[in-house]
Amino acid sequence: MRRTTSALQPGSQSSPALVTFFATLERKLSVKIEDIRGSAMRDLPLNREYQGLIQAVTRRHFFKQAGFGLGGAALTSLLNKSIFADATPGLAGNPMAPKPPMFPAKAKSIIYLFMAGAPSQLDLLDYKPKLQQLSGHEIPEDILKGEKFAFIRGVPRLLGSPYEFKKWGQSGAMISELLPQLGEVADDIAIVRSMHTSQFNHAPAQIFMNTGFQIIGRPSMGSWMTYGLGSECADLPGFVVLLSGENQPDGGKACWGSGFLPTVYQGVEFRSKGDPVLFLTNPEGVTPEERRRSIEVLKGLNEAHLKSAGDPEIVTRIAACEMAYRMQSSVPDLMDISKEPAEVQKMYGTEPGKASFGNNCLLARRLVERGVRFVQLYHRGWDTHGTSSHDDIVTRLTSITRETDQASAALIKDLKQRGLLDSTLVVWGGEFGRTPMNEERNHSKFLGRDHHPRAFSVWLAGGGIKPGITLGQTDELGYNVAEDAVDVQDLHATILHLMGMDHTRLTYKFQGRNFRLTDVTGNVVRKLLA
Repeated sequence: MRRTTSALQPGSQSSPALVTFFATLERKLSVKIEDIRGSAMRDLPLNREYQGLIQAVTRRHFFKQAGFGLGGAALTSLLNKSIFADATPGLAGNPMAPKPPMFPAKAKSIIYLFMAGAPSQLDLLDYKPKLQQLSGHEIPEDILKGEKFAFIRGVPRLLGSPYEFKKWGQSGAMISELLPQLGEVADDIAIVRSMHTSQFNHAPAQIFMNTGFQIIGRPSMGSWMTYGLGSECADLPGFVVLLSGENQPDGGKACWGSGFLPTVYQGVEFRSKGDPVLFLTNPEGVTPEERRRSIEVLKGLNEAHLKSAGDPEIVTRIAACEMAYRMQSSVPDLMDISKEPAEVQKMYGTEPGKASFGNNCLLARRLVERGVRFVQLYHRGWDTHGTSSHDDIVTRLTSITRETDQASAALIKDLKQRGLLDSTLVVWGGEFGRTPMNEERNHSKFLGRDHHPRAFSVWLAGGGIKPGITLGQTDELGYNVAEDAVDVQDLHATILHLMGMDHTRLTYKFQGRNFRLTDVTGNVVRKLLA
């Protein structure tokens, strides 16, 4: 027995199996972990079952440590341990602690309303009377030369919008009848009609819009924000994701992943129905005191490992355990929107207990009130190809605008009346636009539009955005950008600027070079700034 106790001495590095074993001994023998260590181990009245268990555990521990320990010692002699610390701000402390901006910021938080599936700008925000006049005519062949579409074949016919547009507010913004609630806040928003992208399929376009690159593996915008600025809320994640609509976005969780940044900066998905965060509650029979004690033990083990390895993911592990414990108290209160006044519930059109865009918009306001840095809402269902009544611009587009228009506008009104709009940047938009031609896939009689990366619209509000303006123009058919073109990197650069971050200086070294959200391009759109 004496030969098996060395791995249990104070200061030794315990394996996860040993931690479990210590807990078992505590329950079975009613002793403390400290009493198990050192010479006291020799005097414990253990039966043969526990003697064998100790021998098995410590033997595995020896061979595991011997194999990896020798290699680790050799590697340590070749590498400088500071390479991990240099790459991870706040390695020795809280990585999500608030950090000062590079220069005075206009906004402190962001709420990004991502309309997954690509809303039809020509039926919502980009009025084209010439397209109305030529509806049903074949599009000029010179426009089609060299063009490729996702589903259109042959020479398509132009399709004017079946909806009326009118001027709203003192700004006179032309907005579709499908968005009457947004029209009421027209003087508080800035519409950009000249967005364009390089991607025309949903998954890569959504990943591109969120990460600045079309392939999985880059950090999302919310991850860059929390990496650069941390969070002002200690009891909730700095980057929260809320989903509604048909399903998750085509780009999946890569849209809010941390890529090569430490995973502490990735988005955390909250559910508005059922348990808000899976596996957050204690298992049956585990008290809060026991949970707190187990977290302290794990923290001590992780900190010891951190000192020897310097791996930034260990910091993530420590922060995740601490955050999960605090969220057991903060999340239930946050998610209970039934406490909101009846007039607020009515304004958003919420349905407590159900998953809806209205619920998520109200939750977004509650999150930024508590200091959460980046809140992203995804509402999927905007892919209006016109293959049936389930995806056309007559039935489906009408339905999904009813799902989202009221709550989007209510969010602007609510933030404004609470004095939060000036410090909160709200962004609304999808991954690309829709064609000015009818798709007519397989001779469908339903009206729909194909994917269109050359021109689409977004709107922004609050957080240093100049209100009541319309930026950019497309040509008379809405096919190409004609004035004040804004690409995805320009939008990202502008959002970072409003948060007090220089997009060329917010970098992270990976695989030998400095990466940034805007990669090697991007310009701040000064005309959007208040």
